[in-house]
Amino acid sequence: QVQLVESGAGLVQPGDSLKLSCAASGGYFEMFAMAWFRQAPGKEREFVAGINRRASSTDYADFAEGRFTISRDDALYMVYLQMNSLIPEDTAVYYCAARDQFQVSRNSGIYDYWGQGTQVTVSS
Repeated sequence: QVQLVESGAGLVQPGDSLKLSCAASGGYFEMFAMAWFRQAPGKEREFVAGINRRASSTDYADFAEGRFTISRDDALYMVYLQMNSLIPEDTAVYYCAARDQFQVSRNSGIYDYWGQGTQVTVSS
């Protein structure tokens, strides 16, 4: 059974940066496409960024393009989300997700494994 554990929660000010980490265990991490989703209060869960198996390509939501960077370290079973130029609208619980396929997807419904989430709050 694959387990995902996010870390890096924080309260930051607008314009600050924050790096989220997701540690995977219990599976063949290198075989998974990995993604970050987020959910703000009263809103649906939305795709943030994804990275294919072997980091062959990445995908970003429009709001994340140019500000966020997803990366993975297959040797450490880790995936990261570097977030820069944070704005209050980025406030949400951020979730790490894994899919036992090559290709990342923006559809949250087809991911096989999820972390418990980590809170990011952007406020002055």
